[in-house]
Amino acid sequence: MMNKINSVCVYCASSTKIDSVYFDAARELGTLLGQRQIRLINGAGNMGLMSAVSDAALRAGGEVTGVIPRFMVEQGWHHTGLTQLVEVESMHQRKKTMADLSDAVIALPGGCGTLEELLEIITWKQLGLYLNPIVILNVKNYFDPLLDMLRQDLGTTTLAANHVALFSQLGYALGLLFIIPLADLFSRRRIVLVNFLLLAVSLLAIATASV
Repeated sequence: MMNKINSVCVYCASSTKIDSVYFDAARELGTLLGQRQIRLINGAGNMGLMSAVSDAALRAGGEVTGVIPRFMVEQGWHHTGLTQLVEVESMHQRKKTMADLSDAVIALPGGCGTLEELLEIITWKQLGLYLNPIVILNVKNYFDPLLDMLRQDLGTTTLAANHVALFSQLGYALGLLFIIPLADLFSRRRIVLVNFLLLAVSLLAIATASV
């Protein structure tokens, strides 16, 4: 049965001092979300990949909900052109709100904040607190060191070997969201790793057929 995906939370870098290939990936993802009319949920930042994915989604006719702590708004760090801006009191409330608003999570490369968000949502999934699909976009093998670390102890690791699938086309990033089984008592650890190639590809037919 197809998952109903109306909104996707995207974790990604807010820094601008990163390889342009990551910006290309963010724009491609934002465009696909916008074209598919899948609402983007993110941290409402006005720089880096966070801004790039938001702008691309909006240009493609999509909607973006940004969630950001009030102190960041006071610093002027928020994107002012989003469909909806949700101000919260704390970083923890920001993460909880983004998760609550989303039908799935996609992680693009990012720094400490992105990694912290990704590991926390994986933990929530293990505990049964977040049951929706999680997809990791492994642009330029960015996440390889993290995955290697998590695989050190397959007996207790977050990502057991049989819970990581490898794919090679951009379209899978969204297509998989419709077909990854929702977590239950037997599949809470199901995460998907996507090796991201910058190809102008369409969504999987399986995703298109779900409309």
